[in-house]
Amino acid sequence: MMEDLVKDYQHAENIYGESILRLLTGEDPKALKKNIKFPEFRKQLKQQMEEKIQSMQDEKLLDKERRITDKGLTLATLVTLMEELDELSNKQMGEKITKEKAHHGEKHELKSYKKGDRYRDIALKASIKKAIRRGHSKLSFDDLKIHERRKKSEKVIIYALDASGSMKGNKIKLCKKAGIALAFKAIQDNNKVGLILFGAKVEGEVYPTSDFMTFIRTLQNVKAKEKTDIAVTIDKAVEMFPRENITKHLVLITDAVPTEGDAPETDTLLAIEKAQAAGITISVVGVKIDDGEELAKKIVEIGQGRFYKVKDLENLDLIVLEDYYSL
Repeated sequence: MMEDLVKDYQHAENIYGESILRLLTGEDPKALKKNIKFPEFRKQLKQQMEEKIQSMQDEKLLDKERRITDKGLTLATLVTLMEELDELSNKQMGEKITKEKAHHGEKHELKSYKKGDRYRDIALKASIKKAIRRGHSKLSFDDLKIHERRKKSEKVIIYALDASGSMKGNKIKLCKKAGIALAFKAIQDNNKVGLILFGAKVEGEVYPTSDFMTFIRTLQNVKAKEKTDIAVTIDKAVEMFPRENITKHLVLITDAVPTEGDAPETDTLLAIEKAQAAGITISVVGVKIDDGEELAKKIVEIGQGRFYKVKDLENLDLIVLEDYYSL
């Protein structure tokens, strides 16, 4: 890092990001850029960085080779989780239900009893009131009313996050938080959430699960690098979704057009058609996307999803939740 800072500060800042530089060096990035050319400052800076690293090793956040330990990863995961849940606590989080009947769903409205309905769903008070209105001295079969129960449709969502080089810094941080918001809400609704981290290839995955910590630990470990291959990502998602006839939805989070392969756009659209044939809907959340907007719109047209063009990254979690509520 010191070599990178001295050789080309701006390039180093693009690689590591302002947050890491500030935390590891103890200096404001503006001061770093201004003073890195002075030998005395470099000497002092290196000492500060060594002390910080030693402190993290003493706390078992880094190992002897200066790699992040499980303890360090867990701490980072919990910090990100608490930050996002704190922000979401003041935001309105609605929910949608289907009109499909369910024996174990929520009581919704009353209807007349018919053969085959469960006795335990009989609305006794409503039935008695109906009998009284009719002037009946006894409760008859025709007086019976039952609670019609409705259930939330079973959903499986896969959150596919672009981890290519252009997603470094604040972009990837806020995308992680949006993924946490989605997983938290979906699992709370008894749905399952999967994860794909992709660049030129699939870098990490979590098959659809109700295990919240497994999801966010894998999400927290993502590092932005390499190019973008959306076709490979979609093919992987088709493999990961269950075969049942349930709601299957893929959310693609990206800031660019696909750049990997001989015909990346054609390959992407062919993969979308396969997903659509498998009953998977696809939405695209474009993070400050420009050149890729036309392709993104084609993707959601074939995938029967929605396209969201995000300019204000601070609202990314709300946009991802809006897409979830639309299912």
